[in-house]
Amino acid sequence: TIISYRLAAGSHDAASIFIPCVLATIGTTLASIIMVGCYQKLKWDKVLIGWILGLIALMFFVLIGVNALAPNQKEILSKVAGNGLLLFIIIGIIIGGAYKKVSVFDAFIEGAKNGFDVIIKIIPYLVAMLVAIRVFRDSGAMNYILNAITFLIQMTGMNTEFIGALPVAIMKPLSGSGARGMMLDIFQTQGPDSFVGKLASIFQGSADTTFYIIALYFGSVGIKKVRYALWAGIFADIMGVIIAIIIGYVFFK
Repeated sequence: TIISYRLAAGSHDAASIFIPCVLATIGTTLASIIMVGCYQKLKWDKVLIGWILGLIALMFFVLIGVNALAPNQKEILSKVAGNGLLLFIIIGIIIGGAYKKVSVFDAFIEGAKNGFDVIIKIIPYLVAMLVAIRVFRDSGAMNYILNAITFLIQMTGMNTEFIGALPVAIMKPLSGSGARGMMLDIFQTQGPDSFVGKLASIFQGSADTTFYIIALYFGSVGIKKVRYALWAGIFADIMGVIIAIIIGYVFFK
């Protein structure tokens, strides 16, 4: 979806953000697993530890390898690897369906039917959440938060090029459509192939709408005590933003 938005905005390397989005998503997922695992006191057996360490090692070596490349080589790698992986996923779904003797199209239609029932159930909670998000945006609260974060980052003396993409990262946990609107605004003002435009794309593609999901789906099934789901989600969002910024600098700077 993000690639299609980038194409519509005139991007010349729309798929270049695909690999960074996948890597940032892996990082966010691992943060979630570790946080929930600690709270739930999961049994950290060899299989679980092996998968976590393996994925961390994969991210580390990919970033190290990409960082060693020249800028033009990074661009070529992002394009070829992104497009190739997308094609592999599509072909893999078709081949998997054929191997299991499953009609992929019929399975898709059946899933769409079930999705319609879910939509009807969550509409009341959806309306309430959208109103709350609109109030948050129009009240100026988001601008205050962004200005405070910008001030703190500038005090550290860090490179602040990524600040222009932060509105997407801040809005994403609240509203996917709101974050998408901010991403498109960045495309119009700074261009989809600018560093800020690419980083905004990674933010949009590597995180999820934490508050939206908790309010909507927990409410639709009657769960009132969310326990630590909220804090685990916020922790994963924060880690996702940090990882996305690092990945953005490695791939696009």
